[in-house]
Amino acid sequence: MIEIELGEVQTRFAEIVWENEPVASGELVKICADKLGWKKPTTYTVLRKLCEKGLFKNEGGIVSSILSRDDFYSAKSEKFVDDEFGGSLPAFLAAFTSHKKLGKNEVEEIQKLIDSYRKES
Repeated sequence: MIEIELGEVQTRFAEIVWENEPVASGELVKICADKLGWKKPTTYTVLRKLCEKGLFKNEGGIVSSILSRDDFYSAKSEKFVDDEFGGSLPAFLAAFTSHKKLGKNEVEEIQKLIDSYRKES
């Protein structure tokens, strides 16, 4: 399982990269100045750290992801269920739905996922 922990600032930066990739590093500096109020050194420092973590790459001045947004959040969700519910998805769903009732559409979506999984097994 992929384990990349990001703080709030790094997550905001990652979202900017995912929304704009592939993006020239100079353009990324401009976007971060506009959206985050960062100066050039801050953008490059955070980019370097996330490249070291294996989330992004900066090749030839073009920044792109190594790990997609979907893969990142999927791994993060899996880690949460593993850590907090012993890896039990039913235990997570029971806890989640104990205080929040699912709507008809949500139940149907979950049922479709279960049916799809059954067909694959």
